[in-house]
Amino acid sequence: MTQRRPLLLAGIGAALAAPPLARAQAGWPQRPVRIVVPFGLGGSADVAARMLAEPLSAAFGQPFVVENRPGAGATIGTDAVAKSPADGQTLLLMSNTHTANETLLPNRPYVLLRDLAPVAAINIAYHALVVHPSIQATSVPELIALLKANPGRYDYASSGPGTPYHIAGEVFRSMAGVEVTHVPFRGSNEARTAVIAGQVPIMFDAIPTMREQITAGRVRGLATTAPQRSPLLPELPAVAETLPGYEASIWLGLMAPAGTPRPVVERLNAEVNRVLRLPETAQRQAAMGAQPMPMSVEEFGAFLQRDVARQREWITAARITAG
Repeated sequence: MTQRRPLLLAGIGAALAAPPLARAQAGWPQRPVRIVVPFGLGGSADVAARMLAEPLSAAFGQPFVVENRPGAGATIGTDAVAKSPADGQTLLLMSNTHTANETLLPNRPYVLLRDLAPVAAINIAYHALVVHPSIQATSVPELIALLKANPGRYDYASSGPGTPYHIAGEVFRSMAGVEVTHVPFRGSNEARTAVIAGQVPIMFDAIPTMREQITAGRVRGLATTAPQRSPLLPELPAVAETLPGYEASIWLGLMAPAGTPRPVVERLNAEVNRVLRLPETAQRQAAMGAQPMPMSVEEFGAFLQRDVARQREWITAARITAG
């Protein structure tokens, strides 16, 4: 006992001498964790954040609270996270909107891979190309012919500048060689409502959401944007069957303020990946038209770097602007 006591006291002393942040990591999280979604309610990012919040709350013993902060092409909520303390209490639910913004929005108040740290990838999904029933086109070739015969007359809606749906529309415009005007909205719900009402005639949107609208006859589905046909809408061709090489997707991930302790990042990554590998998660994702995309922290970081470069190529080739 006389030999072990000094060692025990020395261990306690070392722990107390450690920096406060290092001591806090072992007990993280000690209060509710915010998941900031820089997009509106009801979109893919919002749904994914809420899907993860419950199992993360159960795993870590603290509520994971979803906070929607849309606006300015996702930069408002993103900047708020980038400027938050790097203590693991604030996370960002992000998408390829963010990798596109690295090119589209040169004056944004943050730099993605400098001010935020990769945590975990979540999933990837594809879109449906739909038109209002008043549009005299029942296929992608017919839509392209209509747009070519009426340059500049037709508009397409998106959930905002730089979002995956905007990129999908602009790459389509470029590859099809047509003139069509982008009409941005504050979120997918607003854009979808405008298309259903006939205010804007064309839109790329999430397959599960638009499948309901197609079935109800509120919109007409023309195609999907994966390389092959979607099992959720097998009757629709892929856009690539008309425009070879066309592909458009939305993927989601989690990031944290740069400098967030590595043990916290690793714990979050491991738990997110565990949830993504559950059979019930895969089933739920499939019903949403998405595929889980588990990655290590390093793999997700490399993925982000590649996607920034890929988005830059697409944006430059299609001459896409944020307006």
